[in-house]
Amino acid sequence: MTQGATTTAPDADPIRPLNALWAALALALMAGVIVSGNLLALNFLHVMSAVLWTGIDLFMGFVVGPVLRAAPFEARRAVMLRLTPKTMFLLPTLAILTGASGWHLAAQLGYLELPWPQFGWVAAALALITALTVQGLGLLLPTQIRVYLELRKPQPDVPRIIGLTKNYFWLVAVQGSMQVAMVLVMAKFRTGL
Repeated sequence: MTQGATTTAPDADPIRPLNALWAALALALMAGVIVSGNLLALNFLHVMSAVLWTGIDLFMGFVVGPVLRAAPFEARRAVMLRLTPKTMFLLPTLAILTGASGWHLAAQLGYLELPWPQFGWVAAALALITALTVQGLGLLLPTQIRVYLELRKPQPDVPRIIGLTKNYFWLVAVQGSMQVAMVLVMAKFRTGL
């Protein structure tokens, strides 16, 4: 038996397909808002999804992460087995809502036609949202799922989990830093200061 592992898996929230339906409904709502051309609804969707995504990312990266790293293995395991099935649908959905609604909002407001140097702020926001989304969907989410599946085993392979998460916490810190950079870019762009 691997050190720190128990002989039976603790209670784990299952990955519920219904959560995929909720994510699909959110994406359908976004599509409806985009097609409607309602600028107020589009702005609200963009700002609300960005606030939720950024807030959750920063809270997870700079509060939950350090607390879990200091907790015993079984406590980390119990939290991750409950948290992962919820965040694996929520965070990617918020990332897609934020980026797609932001793009359409920028197009509707004419920001994609701005001259340089003003367009530089739009380009910076586009580069950051692309990096955030690629890193989140391409690196963080697959790692999170693999760790969750390993933790569900009666005897998880702790060295494998350590290997999977070796760079995970740094990636989360980079993700949080890019979120803060995005807020600064958007604040600078919108205020023109």
